Amino acid sequence: MAGEQAIEWWRGAVIYQIYPRSFMDTDGDGVGDLPGIIARLDHVASLGVDAIWISPFFKSPMADFGYDIADYRDVDPLFGTLDDFDRLLAKAHDLGIKVMIDQVLSHTSSDHEWFRESRQSRDNPKADWYVWADPKDDGTPPNNWMALFGGVAWKWEPRREQYYLHNFLSSQPDLNFHNPEVQAATLDNVKFWLDRGVDGLRLDAINFCFHDPQLRDNPPKPAALRTGRGFSADNPYAYQYHWYNNTRPENLPFLEALRTLLDRYPGATTLGEISSEDSLATTAEYVNDQRLHMGYSFELLTDDFSAGYIRGTVRRLEAAMTDGWPCWAISNHDVQRAVTRWGGARPSPQLASMLVALVCSLRGSVCLYQGEELGLPEADVPFEALQDPYGIAFWPNFKGRDGCRTPMPWQAAAQGGFTRGTPWLPVPAEHLALSVDAQRADARSVLATVQRFLAWRRTQPALVRGDIRFIDTPEPVLAFVRTLGGQRLFVAFNLSDAAVEIALPGIEARALAVDGLANGVLHEGRLRLPAYGSCYGEVTSIATAAAPAPVQPAMAGH
Repeated sequence: MAGEQAIEWWRGAVIYQIYPRSFMDTDGDGVGDLPGIIARLDHVASLGVDAIWISPFFKSPMADFGYDIADYRDVDPLFGTLDDFDRLLAKAHDLGIKVMIDQVLSHTSSDHEWFRESRQSRDNPKADWYVWADPKDDGTPPNNWMALFGGVAWKWEPRREQYYLHNFLSSQPDLNFHNPEVQAATLDNVKFWLDRGVDGLRLDAINFCFHDPQLRDNPPKPAALRTGRGFSADNPYAYQYHWYNNTRPENLPFLEALRTLLDRYPGATTLGEISSEDSLATTAEYVNDQRLHMGYSFELLTDDFSAGYIRGTVRRLEAAMTDGWPCWAISNHDVQRAVTRWGGARPSPQLASMLVALVCSLRGSVCLYQGEELGLPEADVPFEALQDPYGIAFWPNFKGRDGCRTPMPWQAAAQGGFTRGTPWLPVPAEHLALSVDAQRADARSVLATVQRFLAWRRTQPALVRGDIRFIDTPEPVLAFVRTLGGQRLFVAFNLSDAAVEIALPGIEARALAVDGLANGVLHEGRLRLPAYGSCYGEVTSIATAAAPAPVQPAMAGH
C-alpha cells in the first residue's frame, strides 16, 4: 500500500503554481527567473505543499508570455539555462517537493522551426505539420471559427496562398495532430523532460489538439448563453458552440498514447487543463486509468460564490467521473484573484484563509496559485502598464490577466523585494503590507494560518483521499462529509461576512479546532458559524438529515 501511495502521490496533493515571470528576479532585469525560484523554494517548502507546477519557461518570443513556445527543449535566456532547471529540480527533490511543468502541445510559436519550414511551401517535409486550408472562392477564410483572443481563427500566409489555424493569437499556429509525425514528435518532446526527471505535466489547453478535418462551421450560440468561463458578449468567441475547433473525439487515442508514455515513468502524472462547452463532461471523459491522471476544470474560476453552485458543480463532476480524479483551483494566472472575485474591493483576511481551507477540503487534488497563501487581492493595473495582449485588446470592458500576475511581494520594501530593477508589472502598494516577511512575523496572518492548516490536513486521511457526500444546507452554508476507512469528517463553511446559525439534525461530531481559522460549532443539532467561518469535526453519529431550517442570525456569544 505504501508503494502504491508513493506512485500515486498526486492523489489529494496540494500543488503550488509558480508563474516564473513574477516569482523572483535575481538578475535585475525585472522578470522572474529559474534561479529566483531556487532562491525561494524554502518558502514553498514551508507551506507544506506536495508539488510545484511551473508555468512555461521555454524559449519563446513571449507574445503570450511563454505559452507560445519556439523550442520545447530549451530554457529561454530570460529565465536562465537548462543547468538552472536541473539545479531547481534537484533542490525541490531535496526538499521533498515534486516538480510539474507546463506543456503546451496544441500549438507552437510562429517562431518555431517547424512552422518556419511549414509556411514556406505546400510540399516541404513539414508542409502538413500545421492546420492549413485554402480560402473560399471569394478569398475569405475556410470557415467561421473564432479565436479565443478575439477575431477570426485564421491568418493568411502569402507564401502558400493558404490560411493557417490559430485558436489563440495569430502568432500561435495550431499543430495538425491528424499527422502521425506531429504526434510522435510531440511525445518525443514530452519524453525529453520525463528523462530529465520531472514528476508531472500540466497540459495546457489539452482538448485543443485536434480539429474537425472537414472544417465544418461552428453553430451559433443563443445570446442568453454567451457568458461564462471568462467570456462575455464583447468577445465574438462567445457567439459560437465550439464543437469543431476543439474537443474532438480523435483526442482520446492521443491521450491514451500519452498515458502509455507516462506509465513508463512510475510516479509521473498528468494534469489536463480542460475548457470546453461542457467542461465537466469532458473532464469525466478525459480523466481515467487509460488517459489523464487528473483534470483541471475551470468550473470554480467563476464569479458565482454560492454554496449551491459549489455543491452542484462538485456533485455533477462526482456523478460523471467514475474512476477519475479531479483537481480543483479557485485562482490561477488567467483569472481575477479569488479573494477579490468573491470578497470585493476590500476582502477580509479571514475570507482568504477560509478559501484555502475550502478548496483543500474538496475531494481531489488542489492547485494553489502563488500569493494565495498571502491573501493577495487583485491588482489594479493601469492601461499604460498593461502587458497582456488579451487585456489590451478588450480594454476597458476587460482588464486582462495582468492584475493576477503582478510580482510576489517578499518584503515590505521597494518593488516588494522582487527585483532590484524595474518590474515587468508594477508591484501594488497594498501588496507590500501583505509581504511574506511581514506575515512571517505575525502568528495570526493568512500565511501562518495556511501553513498550520496544510500541516493539519496531512494528518487527516479523509481530507486527502476520502469520498465526499454533500449535505443540503441553505445559503450561505456549504457542508459535507469526507470518509476514508473508519474516519468520517464533518466539514462546513460560512460563505458570508455575517455569522449564521442553522438547524442540522441527525449529525453529531466531535469538534476539531483548526488553529487560525474562524472555528464554528456543531452541537445538539445546531451549526453555528462565524463570518467566513469553518467547522471540522470527527463524526460520531449520522442519520439521514431532515431539511435544515432557514438561516438565522447567530446569537450573541456563540
